[in-house]
Amino acid sequence: MKKALMIAAAAAFVMGGVMTAEASALGKCKACHNFDESKKVGPGLKGVVGRTQGSMEGFKYGSYLESQHAAGAVWTEEAMEAWVCDSKGVAKAGGGKSKMPAQKVCGDDAKAAVAEMKGL
Repeated sequence: MKKALMIAAAAAFVMGGVMTAEASALGKCKACHNFDESKKVGPGLKGVVGRTQGSMEGFKYGSYLESQHAAGAVWTEEAMEAWVCDSKGVAKAGGGKSKMPAQKVCGDDAKAAVAEMKGL
């Protein structure tokens, strides 16, 4: 009986961690981004809100973020929300291209993702 309870408790602990990770607003981001300052396929997200756009050293950005970097544009909450909703559309409207695939994380989901990024 004691062994069964220990197994059940361990399973609940593991599943709770999995469910928390899945419930994260940054769920789609983790495939390409680390949640620290290191690079993966994309740049690390720690400290991204407030950072100059396209500024991570050693990373090759699309033409839109390269021009944003040259202009000194900063990732504001609003800019991040628009970017995670439609990076391709934002880049196209700005006369450039994005390497980031469209994530379609919009509205309240985008706000939650940006809030979570600010907390990294």
